[in-house]
Amino acid sequence: MRLRTGNSQFRRGFTLIELVAVIIVLAILAGVAVPKYFDYSTKAKESAAKATLGATRSAIANFYASAALNDGTGAYPTLTELEAAGSVIEQEVPENPYNGSTDVQAATWDATNPPVSGTAGWNYDAATGRFWANSDSSGVDENEW
Repeated sequence: MRLRTGNSQFRRGFTLIELVAVIIVLAILAGVAVPKYFDYSTKAKESAAKATLGATRSAIANFYASAALNDGTGAYPTLTELEAAGSVIEQEVPENPYNGSTDVQAATWDATNPPVSGTAGWNYDAATGRFWANSDSSGVDENEW
């Protein structure tokens, strides 16, 4: 937009209406982008937790099967064996994306209400070989996966 000044020079600038229009367009774009970001963040946490659960549960089942082949009776790994890198799984147990902890604590599995307590990232029942998230986000219920 050109504005004419008193000495017949032209000045360039934006009017207030043009600035408001740009702000409105940016607000609309932000209104669309921000919810998508949070949706991706939620899906990433869910995927990370499910990947850890799947890999660890698979390793526990493999440990049980190997024990059954070796001595004829299967046995689930102890908590100490599960936490030791290279014993059951190649690396340490990854952190729980919902509470940020890599700790695994002993717990007793309850199918109707998988328990969560303390600050550990994961729970493990060595008697049954059950492994689950030690967190329960509202609306997610990741401890029930």
